[in-house]
Amino acid sequence: MNLQEPTHQTTTPVDPARVSVVVPSYNHAPFIETTLRSVFKQTLPPNELLVIDDGSADGSSAIIAQALKDCHFPCELIARTNQGLCATLNEALSKTRGEYFAYLGSDDLWLPDFLAARLSTLESRVSAVLAYGHSFLIDEENQIIDCTLDWAQYVDGDAQAMLLQETIAPMSPTVMYRRAALERCGWNERAKLEDYELYLRLTAEGDFAFDPRVLSAWRQHGHNTSRDFSWMIDARQAAQRRVADRLGLSAGELARFRHVSQFAGAEDLLRLGEKSKAFKLLRQSFTGAPSIAALARPLARLCVPYSLIKWRKKRKQGRTAKRYGPLII
Repeated sequence: MNLQEPTHQTTTPVDPARVSVVVPSYNHAPFIETTLRSVFKQTLPPNELLVIDDGSADGSSAIIAQALKDCHFPCELIARTNQGLCATLNEALSKTRGEYFAYLGSDDLWLPDFLAARLSTLESRVSAVLAYGHSFLIDEENQIIDCTLDWAQYVDGDAQAMLLQETIAPMSPTVMYRRAALERCGWNERAKLEDYELYLRLTAEGDFAFDPRVLSAWRQHGHNTSRDFSWMIDARQAAQRRVADRLGLSAGELARFRHVSQFAGAEDLLRLGEKSKAFKLLRQSFTGAPSIAALARPLARLCVPYSLIKWRKKRKQGRTAKRYGPLII
């Protein structure tokens, strides 16, 4: 799939001066230039691009500074000591002014019509606090290895049940926020799952507008912290506890969502071959399974050799790569 070729429906012209784009950068020197050029190639350029390098030690700042020389709209680079992603995003929010705000991780990509499509969606949905959609998953060589279109049951409108009961959340490179709602919530700088907690808070503010088109790419590689599912389970539950009062969640509901989260985490651990950890979670959370059939799936995987699971995963990725092809930058 060629990143330079639009794959969209026609959208209503909108004012780019209302859009702020942020790229928080941290130790992604092999990918950051490609990320920035995917912003430069937007069919609807933003009015401003702010890049904050959060203490990278791999030469990212020099690469960014050189790449920004080709940016055809106002841009700025801030390079400073490490403060963490949530602090970086809050700083970026305070330093930008657009009515709409979108950020792109320094190893991820936008397809050319991302900003135009998301802005058009938010313009047409006054009750929505954010707009989001499907995403490709790509490897270090820009090969498409998965797509949320094939498995994620995203919802349009009230997203609270999706986040709490299905433990499915929008992928960050697919999201554009309405600033007014974002400023009321902000990122919790103590949170380990920064976007998940923010999403929960935003469900009390308004709808999530869903666009089914695939307009973003999330990069999966050996340094993605989100692949450590053990701490993700704990972080998700901590976020739920912190927002419980805001969302009016009872102790009983929190306990039920804890089991749902643990069950989902057990399935993730099984996909990584962590059978002992997965079995422990399943014993604690079998009531979190949405159905008997769903419970049978991880129990069956406990009996399957991990080598077979890896073979199936590799075969699936091969089929996905053949179906979609690589992203050509």
